[in-house]
Amino acid sequence: MKKFLLATAALLAMTGASPAAVIENLGVNPTSAQGDFSNSVGGAVFADQYTFQLVGSPQFITFASATNVFTQASDFIVNFTGQLFQQVGAVGGGDDLAVSGPVNAVSCPTAPTGCQLLAGAALLGPGNYYLQLTGIGGGTAGYGGNLTTAGVVPIPGMALAVPAGAIALGWFARKRRKHPQAA
Repeated sequence: MKKFLLATAALLAMTGASPAAVIENLGVNPTSAQGDFSNSVGGAVFADQYTFQLVGSPQFITFASATNVFTQASDFIVNFTGQLFQQVGAVGGGDDLAVSGPVNAVSCPTAPTGCQLLAGAALLGPGNYYLQLTGIGGGTAGYGGNLTTAGVVPIPGMALAVPAGAIALGWFARKRRKHPQAA
């Protein structure tokens, strides 16, 4: 993905064009009410970042239905992808950590020749993050979607179930080594 973006940037530098770029802050623990995002990318290369901060317990995050609805084939977004990053330095500064794999847009089930969508999810701890959407817009292309977080509530007793199971497996393995079965 980074090679693609670097190649695109080099091509743009040679042609004198500049990529469309949106950097928008969606706030702290964004909900569906504040997590809306959109951009009319037209016929441009874009690498848009939607930043957000997670505080408190781990959060389950979804970016849903980043959708490009179009009436003409020329409005298709080529290489339309989304990926979540943990922000280490400046947004897009090259030192950020990918916390999800890239998600490629697919045809919408209800309108496969006139719609693209991408969606993803992750479980993230507190910190600064951003959703990056990239692609090459065609004609009058644009997209819109929503990023939503929800706190994760631990289930009582679940934390003890895994260590207890691990202890039991270790005990059986040790007992087996001390008393091997006769062949």
